[in-house]
Amino acid sequence: MTDASILVADDEPQIRRVLRSTLSSQGYVIIEAKTGEEAVEAVRKQKPELVLLDVNMPGIGGIAACREIRKSSDAPIIMLTVRNAERDKVLALDAGADDYVVKPFGIEELLARIRAALRRYAPGDTLPPFVSKDFTLDFESRQLTVRGQEVHLTPKEFEVLKHLVANQGKPLTHRRLLQSVWGPEYGEETENLRVVINQLRKKIESHPAQPQYIRTEPWVGYRFQPPRMSLSKCPPRKQ
Repeated sequence: MTDASILVADDEPQIRRVLRSTLSSQGYVIIEAKTGEEAVEAVRKQKPELVLLDVNMPGIGGIAACREIRKSSDAPIIMLTVRNAERDKVLALDAGADDYVVKPFGIEELLARIRAALRRYAPGDTLPPFVSKDFTLDFESRQLTVRGQEVHLTPKEFEVLKHLVANQGKPLTHRRLLQSVWGPEYGEETENLRVVINQLRKKIESHPAQPQYIRTEPWVGYRFQPPRMSLSKCPPRKQ
């Protein structure tokens, strides 16, 4: 059982009622919203630990609400949508969503994804900062500084970059990255990973089309390979 708080944002009363009943029975504390504006306000005031956000809501809509929520919260966001087109998934991930579930969904699948998302954001061991000539990543403060400018990372971007840096020099398969960042129930959702990798390259690479840090391993996955002049983990030489 858990007392984690979850915001359920959906304009359909029946969906909210079912989710409230089901999630409450699992020990979650439920906050409700009927519009995108209400969802954004609820996140600001009540700071839920996870957000279930419907794409098609009155007002600003789920995608726009997701972008607004990301300005003030790193809580995992799972989008609920009746759409299953690739473009809609990409839009959700680009807006800062961690995951998406297509309606009608199985409640056990949703519960598994909620558990996975909450596990990923549980406190854990902190890595030492990564420092290179191009950017610095402080894992404790979750702060990325690129060529002297602070750059915002979505929670999933941070987790993917953290995992790549922690395993620098090693090729990581799509499946390993997906299961490490999204949860053990994942492995085939390579589009999720591709979107995040593309966003990371735009943020840290001087030339995203010719990445120097996040390398593609054809048919395998990705490798984080700092240039030789990287200062990461290089202690000063003794005189």
